[in-house]
Amino acid sequence: MTTGPLSNSPPVTPEVDHGVFAAVAGGHTHDPHSVLGPHLLAESWAVVRALRPLADEVVFVTADGQYPAEHAASGIWQAVLPAPRHDGALAAPDYRVRTRYGDDVATVDDPYRFLPTLGEMDLHLIGEGRHEELWTALGANPKCYPSPLGDAHGTAFAVWAPNARGVRLIGDHNRWTPIHPMRCLGSTGVWEIFVPGVGEGSKYKYEILGPDGTWRAKADPLAKYAEIPPDTASVVFHSKYEWSDAEWLARRANHNPHNGPVSIYEVHLGSWRPGLSYRDLATQLTDYIVEQGFTHVEFMPVAHHPFSGSWGYQVTGYYAPYSRFGNPDELRHLIDCLHQAGVGVIVDWVPAHFPKDEFALARFDGTALYEHPDPRRGEHPDWGTLIFDFGRREVRNFLVANATYWFEEFHIDALRVDAVASMLYLDYSRKDGEWYPNQYGGRENLEAISFLQEANATAYRRSPGVMMIAEESTAYPGVTAPTEHGGLGFGLKWNMGWMNDSLRYIETDPMYRRYHHGELTFSLIYAFSEQYCLPISHDEVVHGKGSLLRKMPGDRWQQLAGVRSFLAYMWTHPGKQLLFMGSEFGQDAEWNENVGLDWWLLEYSPHQQLQRLVRDLNALYKATPALWEKDFTPDGFEWLDSNDADRNTLAFLRKDASGKPVAVVINFAGNPHDDYRLPLPHGGVWREVLNTDAEAYGGSDVGNFGAVHAEPVPHHGRSHSASLRIPPLGALVLIPE
Repeated sequence: MTTGPLSNSPPVTPEVDHGVFAAVAGGHTHDPHSVLGPHLLAESWAVVRALRPLADEVVFVTADGQYPAEHAASGIWQAVLPAPRHDGALAAPDYRVRTRYGDDVATVDDPYRFLPTLGEMDLHLIGEGRHEELWTALGANPKCYPSPLGDAHGTAFAVWAPNARGVRLIGDHNRWTPIHPMRCLGSTGVWEIFVPGVGEGSKYKYEILGPDGTWRAKADPLAKYAEIPPDTASVVFHSKYEWSDAEWLARRANHNPHNGPVSIYEVHLGSWRPGLSYRDLATQLTDYIVEQGFTHVEFMPVAHHPFSGSWGYQVTGYYAPYSRFGNPDELRHLIDCLHQAGVGVIVDWVPAHFPKDEFALARFDGTALYEHPDPRRGEHPDWGTLIFDFGRREVRNFLVANATYWFEEFHIDALRVDAVASMLYLDYSRKDGEWYPNQYGGRENLEAISFLQEANATAYRRSPGVMMIAEESTAYPGVTAPTEHGGLGFGLKWNMGWMNDSLRYIETDPMYRRYHHGELTFSLIYAFSEQYCLPISHDEVVHGKGSLLRKMPGDRWQQLAGVRSFLAYMWTHPGKQLLFMGSEFGQDAEWNENVGLDWWLLEYSPHQQLQRLVRDLNALYKATPALWEKDFTPDGFEWLDSNDADRNTLAFLRKDASGKPVAVVINFAGNPHDDYRLPLPHGGVWREVLNTDAEAYGGSDVGNFGAVHAEPVPHHGRSHSASLRIPPLGALVLIPE
C-alpha cells in the first residue's frame, strides 16, 4: 500500500488505558474527542483514532497518501499521520476514514477532527436560560468548514441532557450503530457533535445513557422535522423557503391587531377536507377563507404529535411541524399563501403539558428533566400527561424560544395558548392531598405565571404586531393586563363564560328562554374586564355536545334560523369572534376528527344560504369599525333595551372611535314582533343593513323594507325611537344614514 512521504520515523503511538477505550466505545464518556480524532504528537506527527467496531480494515486517507490503521481495543483503530504546519504551528492533519466490512467499503470524513460548533455565547445563554433563538444552537443545524480535501458540509447536532452519563448519535447515516458518541460541553449539560456528510432527509435519534445505567433512544426535542407516525425518528431539515409576504409582515409590524377586526375560522387540518396536504390546503383552504371573508384562520396544533387520530394536543415535537401533511417548507408555503391573500394565521400552542411517550421528552436523560420531578406538580391526573417544570430556566427557555420560533421561522401571526387555567393553579383538577401550596400558602403556580409573563413579553418585544391569546376559563385577574402592571401579558382571552352562558341559552326552547334572559345579558357586566375573544370552538361540537345546528330547538327551519340569529349576536357582541369549521354552513353531525365535514349539505339551498349569511356578516363586520374598534372599552357599547325577557329580545348600540353608532336588535323568540318600539339616540333614517331572516338567507323575509325612521318619540330614556317589525329567530343591524 502506498503511504505518504515521511521526513523521519514516526514516534511510538502513545499508550492509552484499555479501560478508556472501552468507555469511549461503550458511550460511557463525556469527552470522546479526547480519544477519537487527531491528537498532536512530538515534532510533525499526530495520532488519529476512529471508532469502527467489527471492521475488517480501516485506512486514514490524506492528500499525501494512505495510512493503514491498527486495531487498538474495543473497536477503536489508530494510526500515526504526518501533521502539517500552518504559520509555524503544528496543525491537525486533514484526512478521511476508509472502512471495509467484508466487501463493503466506504470513505467518509471524521466527526472527531472538528472543534465544538457551539460558541461561548451560545453556552452562556443556554446556561442562563436566555437563548431566545435556541433552535439555532440546539437540534440539527447545517454547517460547512473549509478543508484542503474539500469543504466539509454536514450537520451539527446538539442536545441538552445534563444528567446523562453518555450520549450517542444514531441514524441512517451510521446504520443506526453507536459509533458517534457525543461530547459534553461543560456545565451546561449540552452534548454536541458535527457529522460531515449528513444532510437533508437523514433520520436520527439520540441514545442517552441515564444515571440508572439504561440506554434510551430519544427523538430530538429541537428537531425541525420528524418521521410520519407511527415512526418516531427525527429528520434533518434545512429550510430553503423564500417568503413572499414581506408586505404583510411590514404592515403587521406597524399595526395593533387587537384594535382591528378579528374574525377567526378554526380548522382541524386533517378533517377539514381529508387527504389534503399543506400544498393542497394552500390553494383550497386559502380560497375558501377569502371567499367566506374571515380575517384569520386558526390551526389546531400543527406541532408534531405521535397519534394521527388525535387533535394534536399531545405534542412530542415542539419545533417540528406535523409531517403527515408535508415538510416544514410546505407549511411555510401554506402560511405564505394565506398572508398574500390577506389572511392572518393563528396556531394552537401547548406549553401546559406533554405526553409520556418513551421516545420523546418524558424522563429525557433518565431523570425528570422537562417535567417537574414531583408528580403533584409534574403530572396531570385527568389527562395522563406530564407538566413542564416551569421553574427550571432551561425548560422555560425551551418553551419561550419555541414561541419565538413559530413567529420568526413560520411567520405566524398569533399563538393561542392551550389550557392556561391548568397552568395557573396548583390544585387544578386535583383533590386534597394531590397538591401542595406555593411558598406563600396559595394555590397559584408562581413559576408557571412567571413563565407565561416571560413568553408573552418576549413575543411582543421580538415580533411587533403579533398576538398571544389565552384559552383561560377562570376569573384569574389581569390575563390581558400588561406584564409591567402585574398582568399575564396576553393580548386576548377566550371568553368561556360568554360561551357557556350563550350556548345554554340557545339550547333552551324559546318558550322558556324568558327565564334564562340573564344568561345573555350577564356577559356585558364583565365584557370590558379583559380583552375578550368569543369562541365557538371544536370543544363545543364534540363528545355528545352536538353540532351548533343540533343545539338549536325546533324543526330544521327553526334550527337554521337559530344559527343565523346566534351568529349575528356573536358577530355584533363586544369582542373578537372564533367559529369552528362547518358551523358556517350548518354542519349537521357532531365533529369527528376521523371524518370530513358534511360538505354534501351545500347541495341544499338552506345550507348555502347560511354560508352566504356568514360571508355577509364578515363583510359587514370588516366594513363597520363600530363592530370592532371599541371592543374592549365600555364607551363602545350601550344597551338600548336589555330587559325585554318576555319577548326574548335584546337591543344595543355599538360605536366606533368617532362615536358613530350601529343599532342591533335580536329576537330569540319563535314568533315575530310587530310594532316593536326601538329607542334610538337620534332621529332620521336608519338603514337595515342586515336581516338574518331575509329570503336570501333562507328566512321568512320579515323586515322593514330596508330602512326605518326614528321619530321624536321618547322611549326608554331616549329622545327618539322607531317602530320595527322584528323577524322570528332573527337579527337586524341598523346604521344611520
